[in-house]
Amino acid sequence: METNLSLLQQDKWRIIDQSSLGPMFEALQSFAMDDTLCTSVGAGVSPATARSWVHHQTIVLGIQDTKLPFLEDGLAYLKKQGFRFIVRNSGGLAVVLDSGVLNLSLIFPDTEKGIDINRGYDAMWALIKEMFSDFNAEIEAREIEGSYCPGSYDLSINGKKFAGISQRRIRKGVAVQIYLCVSGSGQNRAKLIQEFYQVAKKDQETKFTYPTIHPEVMASLSELLHTELTIQDVMLRFLNVLKDRSGKLYGEPLSGQELEWYEVNYQRIVERNEKIKVDF
Repeated sequence: METNLSLLQQDKWRIIDQSSLGPMFEALQSFAMDDTLCTSVGAGVSPATARSWVHHQTIVLGIQDTKLPFLEDGLAYLKKQGFRFIVRNSGGLAVVLDSGVLNLSLIFPDTEKGIDINRGYDAMWALIKEMFSDFNAEIEAREIEGSYCPGSYDLSINGKKFAGISQRRIRKGVAVQIYLCVSGSGQNRAKLIQEFYQVAKKDQETKFTYPTIHPEVMASLSELLHTELTIQDVMLRFLNVLKDRSGKLYGEPLSGQELEWYEVNYQRIVERNEKIKVDF
């Protein structure tokens, strides 16, 4: 555990908390933020940075999701359910973001030797275990079949997934990102993605194998720990762990050159998403 947590040991942790900006804060802005911070941290402009973010009623699609044979039908279904959708600039498949899902990003400088990809995943896993160490619950990292956006670093308790970890590496910066289903129904979120795939794929054969969703294998932390957790509760746990692992914790928004990088990154992801034109 200590080896995995060592990556969290930084002289300074810069904190950018965007967990309470509300429904007008769009996911496109988040992905541009993390790309900007990767550039800034990689260039030595910023120290290691931890960012928290929440987006309301948004489905984040992966590149492969845009190749579904009946994508327009699937997107129309999501819109009918009151959800927006974007395509992210990194790997993975569709995930649900709403007011009960907390996203965390840890952005590190990639050293000359490089941060091994598994070390980044392990550091995030160790962070989450430390955050909830006061509960008598074993948090495992392994693929949970039947979940949405399955991967080898799905985090689960008793076989039920509550989080997924991803990584993005650009310009000598490494962003390790996680979504944590804090409250609400994990099964209901999974049912939404299950229906999306059924509508967008139907029974057509595809080159890519899309997940067969089994909603019962997903849950929120509140459900799994039998405790009513809020985003604020989990944020406090997050900041306390980082505080214990750093010389200094401080908040600072984007400034100077970072704002210029952000505008370029934001336009890039907006243009990528404009290619997915759907008429309703």
